[in-house]
Amino acid sequence: MSDSTIPIDDEAPPVRPEQQSILRADGIVVRASWGHIFGPLDLTVRTGGVTILSAPGGRARTALLMVLCGRMRPSQGTLTSFGAIRNPHALFTKSAVALIPEVDYIEQAITVQDVVTDQLRWNAPWYKFVPRASADDIERVCRPVFGVHPVPNPKAFVEELPELDNALLRIALANLRRPPLLVVGGIDGMTRDHNRQLLLEQLIELGREQTVVTADVNAYEPEPGVREVIAVNELIESEFDALGDADDDPLSDELARIQQEDVR
Repeated sequence: MSDSTIPIDDEAPPVRPEQQSILRADGIVVRASWGHIFGPLDLTVRTGGVTILSAPGGRARTALLMVLCGRMRPSQGTLTSFGAIRNPHALFTKSAVALIPEVDYIEQAITVQDVVTDQLRWNAPWYKFVPRASADDIERVCRPVFGVHPVPNPKAFVEELPELDNALLRIALANLRRPPLLVVGGIDGMTRDHNRQLLLEQLIELGREQTVVTADVNAYEPEPGVREVIAVNELIESEFDALGDADDDPLSDELARIQQEDVR
């Protein structure tokens, strides 16, 4: 046996998938050109199921979710994802993000059929002709996320959809490729508790085959079906919140700049 060979302990129990971490943040900090956003922050997201980040809503929480799906780079610290260290591009390709307006905003004066068509064309190879989405296409795209809920009428305008349907449609469009990681903006954005619960139930179903990360200011302990709730106390907005009334959203500007750089 050479010195570089690592002996195997046959008695050691195998590591089950649910014990593995899909994301691990060590001392991550995010700063923008105009100031500190959050951090330093440590957290670990285990593979599979639904993990809820218990944190107040705001730009700092949005920035954290964007980091965890590879759409923003930490300014400091280490983010390990899928076993790779500091590789936001790989994380980008293995994740989907929904319910974050800076990323998945949908024009309201557009029909469900048109928005599904656009997404199918966006995800198709450049050389492939994709016709206008049929009712079957909409069923195929929406059913995995809508579950027992009726899929929306193809001719309905997005702005006319009920709150829950609108949220589920945005998740379905983002999750078209079914990547291993799905990051969903705060479920506390639902204006009715009933809709929040129904949305969470659908995320739990998706968590059977993917790792789902979302956020909720009111989450204190795991609900039935939720794998873990992680309290994030490092998102202190203070002066950052004071920017909220400005006409220009500095976080949106920062996201736009980063996305234009095409994360590598």
